Amino acid sequence: MDTGVRVHYLDWGGPEPGGGADAAGASSRQATVASGAAVDTPHLPPVLLLHGIADTAWWWTPVARRLRGAGRVLAIDQRGHGLSDSPREGYELASLAIDVLTVGVANGWVSAAAPIVVAGHGFGACVAVAAAVERPEGVAGLALIDGGMEDVGQSVGDDPEQVVKGLAEPPEVMQSMAAWLADRRDFDPPTWDADQERAARARVDEKHAGHIGLVARPQALLATVRAMLAYRPDELLPLVRVPTLIAVAGGSAPDDEQRREREIGLEENVSRLSGPVRVARFPSAGHNLARYEPGGLSAEIAQLVRIAAGRPRVDAPRLGP
Repeated sequence: MDTGVRVHYLDWGGPEPGGGADAAGASSRQATVASGAAVDTPHLPPVLLLHGIADTAWWWTPVARRLRGAGRVLAIDQRGHGLSDSPREGYELASLAIDVLTVGVANGWVSAAAPIVVAGHGFGACVAVAAAVERPEGVAGLALIDGGMEDVGQSVGDDPEQVVKGLAEPPEVMQSMAAWLADRRDFDPPTWDADQERAARARVDEKHAGHIGLVARPQALLATVRAMLAYRPDELLPLVRVPTLIAVAGGSAPDDEQRREREIGLEENVSRLSGPVRVARFPSAGHNLARYEPGGLSAEIAQLVRIAAGRPRVDAPRLGP
């Protein structure tokens, strides 16, 4: 950034031969972001992927592998997370949105001639909305993955310290890398694979004594939670005028009052969007849709990219392996 803060991202390349991906699927880049890079001309708008709180760009691996068959795909470590810098300030939604847009500009995008599609998971969806509002001419589509459609401050309260405490893992989970990986695996053993292990490892640092801690710095987590609690969908969503995908995880039981209230809030916020909207539901999946429903989620985002490019929907989106 202009301030010298470095933003790290994974470049998954695109459909062209030699698109920049290494043997693991993505090339890793970290530099002081500056404009002036050569303009890329993909078949479809490039996609910038944003993770949620305490995650990293590797969360998106199962989706990025599938999407890169159509165009360029970048996954960003938001500031304070992963390999990006952790400054003491700059965690307001507008600042985080500028980080995202600057990564796009540095690659020759984010303009009326070369717009992008931004997809965010959880809190990343809030940042994606802010980016679309900040640069409407440069964002052609928006994917909100189980996030961005709720006033979290209203639903969970406005005490960021308590929210951060709720994110803390039990001490026994953090006592070793083996314990951490076993805990992540046991969420859903059938979906545990090499991609999930790499994403889990990227979230933590191994300490000298063998214990582990989150890579996301404490001050960054607290500042990011404050930004999440300050997010107001009723103010920002009416300013979004691009095709929008809303992916919703989990179903609702007939007697689930909290779920019914969330559904009412979702309907209200969907009505605030003025562009084309598709709500895709994954009733049997949890919040981590990239793990539980990578194929379905990738297909939905691929459809959004086609629509953002002015192309019709297709029954079978072209996805990479």
